[in-house]
Amino acid sequence: MKKALRMGVVALAVATIGCTTALFNLGHTSDEIAAAPFVQTAVLKQGASGGEVKELQRRLKQWGYYSGAVDGIYGKATVEAVKYFQKKNGLTPDGIAGKATFEALGMNESAKALNSQSGGSSASSNYTSSDTYLLAKCIYAEARGESYEGQVAVGAVILNRVRSSKFPNTISGVIYQKNAFTAVTDGQINLAPDKTAMNAAQDAINGWDPTYGCIYYYNPAVATSSWIFGRQTVTTIGKHVFAI
Repeated sequence: MKKALRMGVVALAVATIGCTTALFNLGHTSDEIAAAPFVQTAVLKQGASGGEVKELQRRLKQWGYYSGAVDGIYGKATVEAVKYFQKKNGLTPDGIAGKATFEALGMNESAKALNSQSGGSSASSNYTSSDTYLLAKCIYAEARGESYEGQVAVGAVILNRVRSSKFPNTISGVIYQKNAFTAVTDGQINLAPDKTAMNAAQDAINGWDPTYGCIYYYNPAVATSSWIFGRQTVTTIGKHVFAI
């Protein structure tokens, strides 16, 4: 009986090793292997595009690992930058951004978002084309003079409010909340958004958040509310201060 039990333990150990080896043989990265006991982590790799890629590039560029354009396209230059970052941070330099790489970059929320999308769902599936258009209108009205990143940031604040229990839970509810946005009060919300604002809205919906979760922003040169100056500042992009 004891001999049979020992044989069973050995067989289980061999099977476990075999499963791990199979993962490597299928081409999975070290980032994915780390997540194997739970749910396979989705990854960003060469050929990917979108808001998450832009945020990845932005962080790598800010820290001196990447010198290319923050264009949301995971090309060869981004691959090399990721490899460089991975080498410097003790990760397998495979040029693929998975869970471990995101965590090292401080993009834990992005890693969670990737995990939630690994089954094929999309972060943008919760919003309609009308939502995207309204978001673009607000971005255009509030931030058309800002950089592209600054416009995405305004969109991200609106979406962060949608997710916050302190605000309405729809894009239209947040935008049209009384006295929430100057552009609504003065009528600029009715201007037609340009292509840049539309792209910025889509990037924000896809998950790019240059504000790191902020729910407020203001221009200190024109803001008159003493209350807003008391909010904790997280980052400044162009003329806008973003706060929580």
